[in-house]
This record gives sequence, C-alpha cells and structure tokens, in this order.
Amino acid sequence: MDYAIFPPEELIEDAVVEMPLSKSIANRALVLAAMTDGAPRPKCPDCADTLMLAAALDTLAALRPDDPTPEIDLGINGTAMRFLTGFVASRPGCRAVLTGPERMRQRPVGALVTALRECGADIEYLGEEGFPPLKIHGRKLAGGTVKVNATVSSQFVSSLLMAAPLMTDGLTIELDGEPVSAPYIAMTLNMMDARGVPSDRSPLSVSVPPARYTRPATDDAEGCWSTAAFFYEITALTAGWITLKGLKADSLQGDRMAADYFGRLGIVTAPSEECHGALDLQPSPEVYGRLDLDLTDTPDMAPALVASCCLTGVPFKFIGLQGLAIKECDRLSALVEEMDRIGCTVERIRDFGLEWEGKRHPITQVPVFDPHGDHRLAMALAPTAVFIPGTVVRDAGCVDKSYPGYWEALRSLGFTIREVERHPSGEAEAAATQTTDSEEEAPEEVNR
Repeated sequence: MDYAIFPPEELIEDAVVEMPLSKSIANRALVLAAMTDGAPRPKCPDCADTLMLAAALDTLAALRPDDPTPEIDLGINGTAMRFLTGFVASRPGCRAVLTGPERMRQRPVGALVTALRECGADIEYLGEEGFPPLKIHGRKLAGGTVKVNATVSSQFVSSLLMAAPLMTDGLTIELDGEPVSAPYIAMTLNMMDARGVPSDRSPLSVSVPPARYTRPATDDAEGCWSTAAFFYEITALTAGWITLKGLKADSLQGDRMAADYFGRLGIVTAPSEECHGALDLQPSPEVYGRLDLDLTDTPDMAPALVASCCLTGVPFKFIGLQGLAIKECDRLSALVEEMDRIGCTVERIRDFGLEWEGKRHPITQVPVFDPHGDHRLAMALAPTAVFIPGTVVRDAGCVDKSYPGYWEALRSLGFTIREVERHPSGEAEAAATQTTDSEEEAPEEVNR
C-alpha cells in the first residue's frame, strides 16, 4: 500500500489530535502484569507491536507441562524479543522458541543473553551466536551481579530489571558505558516501584532485591510523546496550530523532550485553555539558526527532527544515535538516503550521528520515499508533502507498528491521502506531475 500525500489547502487552525497511548509504557505494563498474581490486563494502544506482545504472553500463560515448546514469531518487534527473553528465562516451567524474519535475526541480543546465563538461565542460540532465534527453558534464576553493555539498547537493561525481583538473590546490574535511552530505564524502575519493587540506583549501576510484584495503585497509561514529535514536525512545516490530547508534561517518557527540541524550531508548547489535559502547539518566529543536539537519551526523535530541519533550512548535527543502526532498519543510512530525495545532502557521522550543513542539490522528480519498513521513518517523511505536493510514501501500512491511526490523523488536519499503484517494476508512481523539461529546485525554507 503506497500513499500519495497532498498538503492542507488552508492553514491548520484549532485542530485537535488524540495521541495514541504510549507503547513503551504499555509494553512494560504487559510484562509486569504477567509477573503479578491476579493483575488484570493493562490498558494498551491498539498497535501491532503491543498486540503482538500481548498475544505472546497469552500463549505462554496457556502453556501446559505436556504441551510442545511453542515457537513464537515476533516479526521485527525488537522490544518483544528482548522483554520476552527475560520473562521466559526467569519463570520456572515456561519455555519458548523466540524467532522472527531476517531483519530480526540481525538485531543483537548477545549482551542480554550473556547476562541472563550468568544468572543461571537456560538459553540456546538456534542460529548465529548473539542473535535470534532463541530457545529458552525458564527456571528459577539465582541473580547476583552482572555487567551489561548499555551502549547498544536500554531494553537489555529493562528486561533484566523486570525479571530481577523474581531471582533468588535479586540482581545488581553494572552498566558498562553510558546507557542509551536512559529515560527508558528510569521508566522501567518507576513502574516497578509503583508495583512494590524498590531499587537502589546510581549513575552506572542498579540493584533490585528479591520481591513480589503487587498491583499498581494507578493506571500507567498516557499519550505517546514519541508520536507527538511528528505533529510538532507538521506544526513546524505549516505554521499551523495543533492541540494534542493525552500527553503529560511531567511524563516518564524521555521523548517529552520533543517540546524543548521543537521549541528551538519555533514551536511553543502550552497547556490548552480550551481542552482540558491537552497541550497546544503554537508557531513562533523564534527559530534557531542551527540545531546541535546530543540525542543519546532520545534517539527516536531523530527522524522528525532531521526532516524538520532539512525542510525548514536549519543546519544540524545530531549525535548519540548509535542505536539507530539496529532498529527496524538502519535508520542512519535510511535518513541519509531519503533526505537525498528532497535535495538535502545529509552526512552520516560514522555509527553515532547525522549532520547537515545546508548543502542542497536539485531534484528531478516528486519523491517516492521508501521508509524501509520503519514506522517512524514513514511518519517523518509524509509531511514533506507540505513542500512537495504528491509526495509518495511506500509501504504506508508500516505505521501500524506503533500508530495505525496516523493517516486518519493527517486527514483530520486537512491532508489528502490517495492510494497509488506501483509500476510493474515495483516503483510507486508519484501522484503529482513529474518534472521533465527542467530540474526542480530543492524545497524552499518555510515562510513564517
């Protein structure tokens, strides 16, 4: 399914968008509920990733001693792979083969498996060492002290932490290197604390005693700040006014920093006066001439920020992105490739960053973007239509991974979305008129 996108015909005013629930919170809540006696199923977003994790947990809950070991295909759901590895390994009698397609088999889990094995886990690699698929037989783990490379994925640490109170001796995790996405580790610990499991934290270690989870006193569910970034992007590109419902300004989510980052691109975030519990995104002429950020704590912000800066003509240097190469795709290379389609020459800084000094080149056709199966890339690339009407995003259904309602949300803002067919060659046809006699210049900077 390929979509051609056309911008709103009028300025966006008084638009209200309900943010989907945070899948980061929901994924943790699902695992913690499965570890808690008598806990009900938590409130979750209706997205592919969370539904897949919930279904896997249901399969494991229904497993009987004489049943064959289930093979659970997790698609490209890296969160589910990492969280279920710790979950299955730490529960006596539980067992599973956790697998997925080729891309999943390229996503590393070695640091997590090594740490769990040191705690006594029975985990076998069924393919290449350090990567899925995994065959796991759950048992009571001893725990103790483990050292974990925290520079690859915070989810290794979160998976270990959630299993830690079930271990005989609890667990101390020594973090080797500055952790990426550290706010997600803090999120995990806060959610565990809300369920009666304390922790002792320091900058480079976390200790969790043996304990029992209890039911939380309040609901964790809240709107997703990671998704909000794409509506900040739309506001930055259109100078429109958008109200986002469901977000907490004091959220556990590290991506609440979107308000600060996009504040430097001229977006003012303020509590809505007309919509209780919502935030207004208001355009402002106060735009930084350059944006240099360390996104170590918030790497998921990169796609929306890269697209916004390129389209508004703000040079940037973003570092701390070393985890992006092992996402649904290699996001670093993909962003370089896709920005080239709109005439912006973005440079990759080895394996940890992206930089753009404002260098442009002419483009010869309306872009047909390939999001590489990555939901965040698709959502970041679609607003390009504000400057290039008829922009095509291939494989538009990949947004279902986190936000199935994205395209309808765009329609509610006045965007026109049309399904287009591919040529026999497999290329989607841009719905806008292609340039043939002369080259088209790269998009002009937004006029405020």
